[in-house]
This record gives sequence, structure tokens and C-alpha cells, in this order.
Amino acid sequence: MKKIISFLSLFLIVASSYAQSKKTEKADKLFESYQYIDAINQYLKLTHTNEANAYVYKQLADSYYNVFNIEEASKWYKKAVEVNQDAETYYRYAQVLRSLGDYEAANKQMDSFAKLMPNDQRAISHLSNPDYIPMLADISKAFNVENIAINDENQSDFGAVLSNENVLYFVSSRQVASKKDNWTKQPYLDIYQSTRNADGTMSQPKQISELNTSYHDGPLTISADGKTMYFSRDGHSEGAYKKIKKKRLKLAQQGLYKATLVNGKWSNIIALPINSNEYTVTHPSLSKDGKTLYFASNMEGGLGDTDIWKISIDGDSYGKPVNLGKSVNTSGKEGFPSITDNDVLYFASLGKQGFGGLDIFKYDLNSIEDAVNLGSSVNTNKDDFAFSLNSKLKVGYFSSNRSGADNIYMAIPICQFETVAIVKDAESSKILSGAKIAILDDQHNQIATQATDAAGKTSFNVSCENAYSINITMDGYQTAFYRVEESEGEDIVIKANLKLINEMITETEVKLNNIYFEFNKSNITLQGASELNKLVKIMTDYPDMKILVRSHTDSKGQAEYNLKLSEKRAQATVQYLISKGVSEERLSAKGMGSLEPKINCKSNCTDEQDAENRRSEFLIVKE
Repeated sequence: MKKIISFLSLFLIVASSYAQSKKTEKADKLFESYQYIDAINQYLKLTHTNEANAYVYKQLADSYYNVFNIEEASKWYKKAVEVNQDAETYYRYAQVLRSLGDYEAANKQMDSFAKLMPNDQRAISHLSNPDYIPMLADISKAFNVENIAINDENQSDFGAVLSNENVLYFVSSRQVASKKDNWTKQPYLDIYQSTRNADGTMSQPKQISELNTSYHDGPLTISADGKTMYFSRDGHSEGAYKKIKKKRLKLAQQGLYKATLVNGKWSNIIALPINSNEYTVTHPSLSKDGKTLYFASNMEGGLGDTDIWKISIDGDSYGKPVNLGKSVNTSGKEGFPSITDNDVLYFASLGKQGFGGLDIFKYDLNSIEDAVNLGSSVNTNKDDFAFSLNSKLKVGYFSSNRSGADNIYMAIPICQFETVAIVKDAESSKILSGAKIAILDDQHNQIATQATDAAGKTSFNVSCENAYSINITMDGYQTAFYRVEESEGEDIVIKANLKLINEMITETEVKLNNIYFEFNKSNITLQGASELNKLVKIMTDYPDMKILVRSHTDSKGQAEYNLKLSEKRAQATVQYLISKGVSEERLSAKGMGSLEPKINCKSNCTDEQDAENRRSEFLIVKE
């Protein structure tokens, strides 16, 4: 009985395949000869008579894909995967979704592909880095936040500063002693250090005994060479306090002190002349050149509770305190300043609009703009404060009581920069507003588009981790294509000068920029479509013009294979033009393979020479 069922099943499968082949025979022949537009019409007839299946849907989608009708391709790939779990269809669907900028949906299709083809290199690459797909950077998120293992869950740990030698200094109340602060009823703070290892782990924290007293010590700042430290200290330890007889209290203020590293020990501790029994001076931060010290104080002349101030340093001499003003300070409380190597000041504020409690802000000292909240990736409705950033080692630390006690968190900067495009007429330098700018990833998938403003300008915020290019189009002008140079955070400005389309026509040909194809493939890409649209416009303006498309490959690979590939590319180019309304009678195609290289370098071609040889020519046919 089982044999009969197996035989019947096999018969049905064969019959089904045979029927499918008969139904699609005409369309398949058109597809196989690269006549995608005619093939589309034949496959569509099957969908209209309800004779379509997963095969027809996929063929339709592939046809649309090859002529860069991405929206229609997406529609039919979706239908195909709904009725048949074919690995390659999932993969091609993912490619289309990327071209549409729907990267989240593309990832889901790649997940399905990887399940069916786990050993395929494309699946392996996807699973090893599923979130490779570049997105526009979120300017509101500048850091990724992580916990670190050195926190004491029951005590306060805060004020972490990482030296250029990978030593993390911080203050903590973890050393529980019988003596406590009368005001906070908490243990006194001490200064600790921990070594940051190459793998990011931290050594067991240890006290710096020569800096600690029986009272509060810290927080602190360290010089660029790691040999000078400024730190806060309770005046009680120095006998600097005011007696309040009625309450039988000795009221001390925090002051700032300087220490020098000598033979591995901190010594030569001296008090700064700005210390006072009348006000607090605390939370120090030293500039990279060691000539400016920022701090928090409630000294006279401020705007509120505590403000951010600075003093100049010249050897052992100190200038007068200068308030940083309204761009930083408010009538509320500001504290925990930290200055970076490039003059960006991070600080905590209760007076500025935030998420609740202390929030962390940044202020560019070289800018005229106001301070900016670091956003929800760092700030919460609890107290978030004491942010420091080591620009050299590209890692930051801040403190927060979001978990109940003050803990230290690591902040990994998200490198991002602004890609700015300024578009003008190449001949007159006239500003071109309304030009369409598309930003593409390194596989030429479109991420986003914008139009230039009245100043001929537009911009995209992008991540440093990915490669990008921009495609610029405007009616009447030649398309421009630019690669965005790599950046470590510095903005990139691209000055695009567009040439008029009529300058592309010579006596013998229409000159287009190179038509890019994916490696070993023949489907039209976004960049290729943008370039070919110029030819569509020219052929519309010149209705008697006929064009021969000649496609060339580089010399890599077998000559026979290159000839076939170039023929497919030439035909795909013609089919795209037909899809845009150009009459088939006005177009012809010829694949040249590697027979007529532009640069005759043979087997010793450089990558640049290969790129020159991979080209399409658009010859004007004279009758």
C-alpha cells in the first residue's frame, strides 16, 4: 500500500511540474532570453486566470527585479514566499526590501533564508552580524550603556574617571566604618582605583590609602599624563571648619586639593587657594593641556544653588574663578563638570529641563548653542550624574541611582557624523533647490532620500561604522554619484556641481556615467536606474534617436562566461529603458564580454582598471 501511495505522489508531482512547464513555456522563453517586459506580460496573464503558483510569482518578481521595478518585485516575492518556502526567494525578497529601505523586514527574510540554508556563506555572514544593515544614526542616542562589575550593590560608587593608562579612579562608601557623616548618616567616601584590562574587564578595586582620610575624599580628575590629580576633600581632615556652638557642630566645606604621582605613590598634597570655610569647591575636571580647571561651587556670584566655574592654572599659580554663565548654569543646581579633549563639557543639572532628578548635559565650549540633554539612552527619571569621557580610549563612565544605590555605568560612544550635500549648477554656480538626494549603503541599497532646501543643501546623520554613498538627481541635469569618505566623527561636506543633460550628447553616443551592476549579476541597481533615467529623458526629447547598448566586462573569468554576462547586462539595460516607456524598436543590445577593453591591461589589471573596463556604451545608431 505504501508503495502505491509513493508512486501516486510521485506521479502527481511530475504531472504538476509538467503542467507548470506547459503553462509558463512562452513566458519562460522570454525570460530566458532576457526579454523581461514581455515575460512580465505573459506571467501576469496567468495571475489574471488564477493559474499562477509560487513559480509564477517568483518569475514575475525576478523579472521586475531585473528591471529595477522594486515595488512590484516586492509584491510578487511576498506572494511567492507565502505559498512556497524556497530559500533563494527569501534571499531575493530580502534584497528587494533592503532596496526599499525596510531593513527590519529584510532581516526577517534573511532569518528564514538562514534556517533553510544554514551552511550557505550568505546565511553564515547574516547570522554572524544580523544587524549589519546601516540605518540613519539617531542623533538623540550618542552612547550605548552597559553595567560594570565593580559596583557594590549596597553602597555608593560614583565619579569614575578613566586615565589614559587604563586606570579607573572612582569614589565609594564601600569601606563601612563605625564613623559616619552626620549629615547623610552614610559612611564616608574614599578614593579607589581599578585597572581596565584589554578585554574590558576590571581588576578588583583597591583603596588609594595615601589620598584617603577619615572624612570624605573625592571625586577627582586626572591629568593627561596620569601624574597629577585634583580631588575634593572634606575640610574636617585639614581642621578647616566653622564651629556652630548652638548645635555643637563643626561645619566643614569641601575644597580642592592637588596631588602628584611620585614613584607610584600620590604625594605633595596641597590645598588650592580658592578653598573657603564659607562655601564649597568640589567636582574638579582638568583640561587636556592642564591649564584650566573646571569645578562646582556655591561661591558668591553664581546664578543658583551650585554653578559650574573655571580657573586658569599656570604652574603653581591659579587665576580667579570665572562663572560659565547661563549657557550652562541655572537658578537650580549644576555640578559634576567633565571636560573632554575637544572642549565639550559634560555636567549634571537639576535646573535644566530633563527626565527627572539630575540629568547629564553636554555643552560645546566652541559653540554658541545651548547645552544639550544626552537623552534617554543615558538619562532616567532618577539621578544621573558624574559623566566623564576618555576621548583617546573612546569610552565613558557615568553614575546613576536608577537601581536604588549610586552605581557606575559604562558609556560607549556611538560614532556618527553628518554627511552634508550642497548642490549647484556646474556652469553658473546657481544654487539648485529641490534636487533629490538618496543616501545608499555599501551595497547600493537606498537608506533614505531628502530634497535640497532653498540653500541647495541637505544632510544625513550617519554611523561611522558603515560605508555610504549619495546619489543626486534633478530634472534636466546629469545624475551625480559620490562616495562618502570614512570619518571618525568629523562632518563630511560634499559639494556637487551638476551638469546639464544636453552636454551628454555627442555625434556618436550618449555619454553616461558607468552603470554599476552587482558582482556577477545583471539586474539593474538603484545607481544604474538613476543613470539610465537620464537616457530616458534624452530619448524622450529626441524621439527619432535610436540607441545600441554595448556592455563590456573586465578580463577576469572565462571569455565565454564574460560574453554571456555582458549580453544579459545589455539586455537588462534595454528592458529597463522599455519599462520606462522607450519604444523597443528604438533599442538594440550587444554584449561584448572582455573583447574590447578600454584599458588593455590583460591579466595584470588593477581594481581601478577593471572598473574602467566594466562599462556600458550608448551608441547613436545612424540609418
